Amino acid sequence: MAKYGEVWVYAEQEWDTLQEIGIELLSKGRELADALGVNLSAVLVGSNVKKHADPLFQHGTDRVFVCEDPTLEYYDTVKYAKTLTDLITEHKPEVVLFGASTRGRDIAPRIASTLKVGLTADCTDLQIGDYKKPGAGGAEYKNLLYQIRPAFGGNIIATIVNPSTRPQMATVREGVMPTPPLQYGRKGEIIVYKPELKNLKNITRILSREKTEKRVNLKAANIIVSGGYGVGSKENFKLIYDLAGVLGAEVGASRAAVDAGFIVKDHQVGQTGTTVRPKLYIACGISGSVQHKAGMDQSAKIVAINNDSGAPIFSVAHYGIIGDLNEVIPLMIEDITKRRVD
Repeated sequence: MAKYGEVWVYAEQEWDTLQEIGIELLSKGRELADALGVNLSAVLVGSNVKKHADPLFQHGTDRVFVCEDPTLEYYDTVKYAKTLTDLITEHKPEVVLFGASTRGRDIAPRIASTLKVGLTADCTDLQIGDYKKPGAGGAEYKNLLYQIRPAFGGNIIATIVNPSTRPQMATVREGVMPTPPLQYGRKGEIIVYKPELKNLKNITRILSREKTEKRVNLKAANIIVSGGYGVGSKENFKLIYDLAGVLGAEVGASRAAVDAGFIVKDHQVGQTGTTVRPKLYIACGISGSVQHKAGMDQSAKIVAINNDSGAPIFSVAHYGIIGDLNEVIPLMIEDITKRRVD
């Protein structure tokens, strides 16, 4: 097998803006690269994207591969996948990480299929470790990528390894990795790569693009008040908004509340929503499924309000209030308002 080397992170950019997920991945990428004793590189694909290299250097990457072409101005699965596949084939990274974003989930499987390598989706952690195949005389492998993710509906945590093919590839959920600190003035090496896109068969055409601003930014919130199916109705979700209002908080929700139509999916917290780690998380009428807890159990302080004393949410809560949220929340709002006046 040819020698493989670096850890790579695909740095998404959209509407001429670096996406948070790529920057988040640099923190774990730096950790993995240091464990392996190799460089950390980021990959930019698009048109006029070289200007994004400096922020990537300042967040910890050693090298940035800049893949520019006028036809790459807008994301196109076929063109972007071809560019990244060719780049990986030429430079042979050991590990390639993508965000488990809409784009990452689209492009990573296509690249893995073309390269005939493994891909683990929606990882929540990554580590470097050794692996020995079961049985007498089983082969031993050193410094593999441990690709860690919930499995079987979130009931277990699986550790997946790929000992036989390279690169080792994974997509990582948004919000599970902390943003690396800025190191102002930090520089690195820029490697310009010219994609070969002539005569590429592509049956899709981009006719128009529309940009919709996000309704809520849960990842940046210091305080989140979340409602679950136990809130009871879309109309009753006003209680959640009222409590969030007096606290200066964002409004979150469980998947059950979203599926019931109480609130739109932008507010969903959990394994299939947004992973958050605010200073304060208040869970109202949320039973606490494994999938929901996976998205908020790293919050600094968790307060749970539920009329079921056996609700799983209490297992991760720092403070629990057993009672009817229709009675508890108005009392909380009244007390917070009074304290502010006093």
